[in-house]
Amino acid sequence: MFAVRTRSSVLCNILRHFATKGKGEERITDVLKSRFPLATYIQVDDVSGGCGAMYEIHIESEEFKNKRTVQQHRMVNDALQEEIKAMHGLRIFTNVPKE
Repeated sequence: MFAVRTRSSVLCNILRHFATKGKGEERITDVLKSRFPLATYIQVDDVSGGCGAMYEIHIESEEFKNKRTVQQHRMVNDALQEEIKAMHGLRIFTNVPKE
């Protein structure tokens, strides 16, 4: 008997290095802190069960001021372009700090 490998299982095997106790979250957080130095809040969660295939990002930064949501998300995507290559999915939530 053999195991059927789905695209998700293959991605989880390829991305297993991200699953090491929050290593993927730490790397993404570091990239975002570097790219958005005015950020007042950054949270990165691996929502793929620990294999690093999908992340949820919450970021609040003054850099998003006067930008539409799609522009804000594009800024995050641009900052993470290398990391995104190894992901299956990404959920992004952006905000501007309240005055």
